[in-house]
Amino acid sequence: MRKPYLRFFILAFFVFLLDQATKILIVKHLSLYQVIRIFPSFNIVYYRNIGSAFGLFKTLGNPFFIVISLIAIAGVAFLIIKDRGGRLGFSLILAGAAGNLADRLAHGYVVDFIEVYAGNFYWPAFNVADSALTIGIALLIVKTVIGRE
Repeated sequence: MRKPYLRFFILAFFVFLLDQATKILIVKHLSLYQVIRIFPSFNIVYYRNIGSAFGLFKTLGNPFFIVISLIAIAGVAFLIIKDRGGRLGFSLILAGAAGNLADRLAHGYVVDFIEVYAGNFYWPAFNVADSALTIGIALLIVKTVIGRE
């Protein structure tokens, strides 16, 4: 029996590996808060995020985020199998959730390192997993809006 959803799990796995590889490089080669200026408005900086997106909800603690991540991963994996139209978005969400969960389990925090800014406005630091989550959610929103013709 053919399982067309498997390629989306493979994609999620490769995005997960990319996320983990970049985080390993950051932790190995940078000191905490060390800045590497790549070009104007873009830095590589080693941060430790103990909260959720944008460092929010830090007081909820790592165990809370681990449980939420496990529930999300199970739900998204189910959706990859069942929802043909959203598989790409769900696979990116799966990769992002798994990448940040791996950090929480290994370190007790998420490694963030991409810093984008304009003048004195700095977007909160993020990582490959966060980017995958954002792109996956955006794809699902577009699919939902376009699907309502």
